[in-house]
Amino acid sequence: MSDQMDKVRELLLDLGHEIVQEVQEEELFVIKDEDKGICNMIVDCESPMVEIEQLILEIEGSASNYKRLLQMNRDLIHGSFVLDEEGSKVLFRDTLELENLDANELEATINALSLALAEFGEELLSFAK
Repeated sequence: MSDQMDKVRELLLDLGHEIVQEVQEEELFVIKDEDKGICNMIVDCESPMVEIEQLILEIEGSASNYKRLLQMNRDLIHGSFVLDEEGSKVLFRDTLELENLDANELEATINALSLALAEFGEELLSFAK
């Protein structure tokens, strides 16, 4: 395990997140904290970045739904809602610099998803297939 992956692992545990899976060869963690809406969030230590991503839902593709997602992004503190390559799944995604990563920065990104779900959860569900 790389030193950077050890650092991220320690930060995640210090922040109280449950690591449900660790894939050392891919340098990634899967975490959950259901009280915060975190379920199978991927924390990928792809040097020089940490990529954080969680599936939100499968979306009914329409221009108005896509437009609204972009509008929601304007209100997110960290990260953004993105679409997968097929445009059928909405994910929350953020990237952070691995070299200077600290607990506050990582916690802010994870908490941003919780806040986004609290604010937009019902509306996001209305987009679901």
